[in-house]
Amino acid sequence: MQKPSIPKGTRDFSPEEMAKRNYIFDTIKEVYKLYGYRQIETPAMENLSTLMGKYGDEGDKLLFKILNSGDYLSKISNEDLEEKNPAKTAVKISERGLRYDLTVPFARYVVMHRNEITFPFKRYQIQPVWRADRPQRGRYREFFQCDADVVGSDSLLNEVELVQIIDEVFNRLNIRVCVKLNNRKILSGIAEVIGEAEKIVDITVAIDKLDKIGLEKVNEELTSKGVSDEAIQKLQPIIKLSGTIDEKFATMREVLATSNIGTEGIKEMEYIFNSLEIMNVACDVELDLTLARGLNYYTGAIIEVKALDVEIGSITGGGRYDNLTGIFGMPDVSGVGISFGADRIYDVLNQLDLYPDKFGNATDVLFVNFGEKEVMHILPIVTKLRTNGIRSEIYPDSAKMKKQMTYADNNHIPFVAMIGENEIEENKVMLKNMKSGEQKAYATDELIATLIDATKK
Repeated sequence: MQKPSIPKGTRDFSPEEMAKRNYIFDTIKEVYKLYGYRQIETPAMENLSTLMGKYGDEGDKLLFKILNSGDYLSKISNEDLEEKNPAKTAVKISERGLRYDLTVPFARYVVMHRNEITFPFKRYQIQPVWRADRPQRGRYREFFQCDADVVGSDSLLNEVELVQIIDEVFNRLNIRVCVKLNNRKILSGIAEVIGEAEKIVDITVAIDKLDKIGLEKVNEELTSKGVSDEAIQKLQPIIKLSGTIDEKFATMREVLATSNIGTEGIKEMEYIFNSLEIMNVACDVELDLTLARGLNYYTGAIIEVKALDVEIGSITGGGRYDNLTGIFGMPDVSGVGISFGADRIYDVLNQLDLYPDKFGNATDVLFVNFGEKEVMHILPIVTKLRTNGIRSEIYPDSAKMKKQMTYADNNHIPFVAMIGENEIEENKVMLKNMKSGEQKAYATDELIATLIDATKK
């Protein structure tokens, strides 16, 4: 018989792994709610008409398509089969697909529910997405996204609050991070001023290598990409940008003085940085002109977060986009959002071993099963413990003591309660601390108080 397996690029999660993942999700949820974001969910599958054409040609190829129910070949002719055109055939046998991200379904949601939504609309969404990508280390075909977006507001206060959310989440998770900020308008201004609008991505990629290869090599790379000598000269103050944040802004104002869009971008970033200074944000916040993620998507602020103590890619990202809902016929709805990379955050926490000591305990106390008479005595006590929020279980079988203790050990249960004949007579519960080995008899109310106190620590 063939051994069962799961599809490549997917994973099973054990109870221990789920405890860790839920620690991340719960932390992010708590902070989202703290800032007034409300949760929505959308279906795992969407109509392909909703998804196709929203992620470019490459994105369309990575969509998981779902075969139509029943006779899905009924619309396929022999000519279609002979033509062997996968894209054309897929449209006829599949009307639905698994969602590729949470942004397009969110845009669809906003348009469908526009009459019920009060704008600005602050929503968060933590759900899995699917991509028919080639699985490799750190890249999966099924993974979770943890998105928060504000739509229907142009206010830069939203950007400021999103950076605060990032700061609060990573502060709670004890991960040291650097938040890198840029603005699409500044990048457009740079391209405008030096007359190389088409080369903006090449320019940012080259500048990003300054620390690794030095100024001379950066300029050589720019030349190799077809950037003119005149443009490279104009770029020098931007490439060599240094000093305090105020000094950087002063240099940029000078360089981009003739660009209206560039000047507007600088003003936006100054507002964000000045506001964050007042808010006493704990994490490092940097202006990074090489940040060009999603250049075709973002129209204002661009946000990227790097972990400082682990070599790993971006662990959170986002930015301002215009016209989110225009793809569904509802133009001029601006939005700004972020997405926490739960899988990468999980890897960082594992690498640095930053999980709290007790977060993974599913059960606080296990009652040993000595037999039916003892179980009948235990049942009302367990009920009382659970009513008081103490996670309790009774071992289901009257097995050997060693087997029951091994169960408690393997499941990291910190306390074991024992009620034998003596305890029944004295109306007491013998409680064993599995870490220290210490044992003590308690009346039920004392037991509850002791366990509540222990679980708080």
